[in-house]
Amino acid sequence: MDFKKFISKYKHIAFILYFPIYMRCFIWLEARDDIPFTDIHCFVDDWIPFAEIFTIPYLLWFVYVAAVLIFLFFQKNHLEDYYHCVITLILGMSTCLLIYLVFPNEQNMRPDLTALGHRNLFTDIIQFIYDSDTKTNVLPSIHVYNAVAIHVAFATSHTFRNRKKWRMASLILCCLICLSTMFLKQHSFLDAVTAFLLYYLYAYLVYLWIPRWRKRRKAEKDNEVTKWT
Repeated sequence: MDFKKFISKYKHIAFILYFPIYMRCFIWLEARDDIPFTDIHCFVDDWIPFAEIFTIPYLLWFVYVAAVLIFLFFQKNHLEDYYHCVITLILGMSTCLLIYLVFPNEQNMRPDLTALGHRNLFTDIIQFIYDSDTKTNVLPSIHVYNAVAIHVAFATSHTFRNRKKWRMASLILCCLICLSTMFLKQHSFLDAVTAFLLYYLYAYLVYLWIPRWRKRRKAEKDNEVTKWT
């Protein structure tokens, strides 16, 4: 299949154009260092220990998001699952960027890894993450928002909505990913909570309110047609 035929068959790939725009904006926000940042912290954070084993689910986030999006993309008979997922992701990620812009925030909970007294593959990976990702732009957590959005999209998809074991496996992975952001001291508990609240808002809009509105509008149009025939 040549490129033109592929684009013609998979027009919904156009959503990928959002990614470079998002990355450009995110990198610009990450580079800011000449403005005051609000420190995000709450008492719950003090109860959560640093646990390097959570490096595994933290990294699995990248595989999880990509795998589910690719699966939904090729689920040609039920593309509404893909549209719901992608639109929810775009709305949430864009809102997070806007919040970072108007409310610059950061967290200061990262431990000194050299003070742990040991070094292994996990600590090396965590150090790489710390070096690559600044401690700014944390509330809401995009990592948490996307994990929840991907789980719901997977669990409600036409293929897996009736497969309890798959949905449970996805839920467990989603929970571990969300916890990993706090156990690796990448995010505050508040970051996770605000991500959940933001997701709930957009999930209600995309999965419930808009479909109901479209159904109501269609019924009204059908009634108008019936009235004049």
